Amino acid sequence: MKKLGFGLMRLPLTNGSDGGSIDIEETKKMVDAFIERGFTYFDTAWMYCNFKSEDAAKKFLVERYPRDAYTLATKLHCEFFKSEEERDKVFEEQLRKTGAGFFDYYLLHDMSSSHYEAYKKFDCFNWLAEKKKQGLVRHMGFSFHDSAQVLDRVLTEHPEMEFVQLQINYLDWESENVQSKKCYEVARKHGKPIIVMEPVKGGTLAQVPESVEILFKGIHSDMSVPSWAIRFAAGLEGVMVVLSGMSSMEQMLDNTSYMTDFVPLDEDEKKAVAQAVDIINGNIEIPCTGCAYCVEGCPANIPIPRYFSIYNTEKRETGNGNRELQLSGYNELAKEFGRASECIECLQCENICPQHLPVTSHLRSVSELFEKRA
Repeated sequence: MKKLGFGLMRLPLTNGSDGGSIDIEETKKMVDAFIERGFTYFDTAWMYCNFKSEDAAKKFLVERYPRDAYTLATKLHCEFFKSEEERDKVFEEQLRKTGAGFFDYYLLHDMSSSHYEAYKKFDCFNWLAEKKKQGLVRHMGFSFHDSAQVLDRVLTEHPEMEFVQLQINYLDWESENVQSKKCYEVARKHGKPIIVMEPVKGGTLAQVPESVEILFKGIHSDMSVPSWAIRFAAGLEGVMVVLSGMSSMEQMLDNTSYMTDFVPLDEDEKKAVAQAVDIINGNIEIPCTGCAYCVEGCPANIPIPRYFSIYNTEKRETGNGNRELQLSGYNELAKEFGRASECIECLQCENICPQHLPVTSHLRSVSELFEKRA
């Protein structure tokens, strides 16, 4: 299996304000290009694209290709069931929505210390093992967002888990918050294959400061900025596949161009990446990956990741003459969604955030920056 996977969380949309308005026809073209180039891994989840990703996968993938032509992964998140009966209903609905018959890879989603207790409470580990015995799941594992210590505990107590999905990218590699490197080392210690998520950190490593782009282009003028991030993750020993959420044909063609015959970073390239990390860390105010888990069910209907993206752009471009562009973007979004100041601090967003960000505090910063200038 080639090392690039198609993440079905950030698909092309017909309406940019509606995460569930997936452009099926455009996605079909992207899927065709992906498979034509020899790639087979597709990754979805129950809540992706406002709960529409699995339905869409049936239309653009399952109904159009024989079952042995692709590898399909999906996930169960403990925030969306409160009993074993509800857990079972989610799985049955996933089979119905995708029409895939079985899942090649099935993950307990967003494992953390608190979610681990929930998965144990509802007997999800034994339940998943039974699904494997029934042939409804080929490989069982989990995605993870917590400390290396917690990961070590989960893998020690559940060695039957066959793989781990980790957030790995060159910006988070040494981060004490995300602990990419430490978690990677724990997975390697336990001998588990690794699937990488967020290699481009929600697009952050595709839109780097100009000085970083100059640095990269000076070494490979013909390679895109995101290619450095994906090659960094794919070159790590034990990495089985690197997921990329591709929302355009341009991104698809770029990713497949350098991953068809994958070449890991050499030592000079690794040094350039280390320089890039230092530069980027000085330019990011809010390290949001844009996963949008925080948006669904927000009582104030606040488009949190989009506000954070505008805020980061504003902070990065202060002094460059583009300040009114960000203010205009904020005000346009606020016509359709809740303003940052309308946050009621229910903390639902913070409880589900994989990055463990102080979301409500950041929303206050967004409000201070944009609403006082409106």
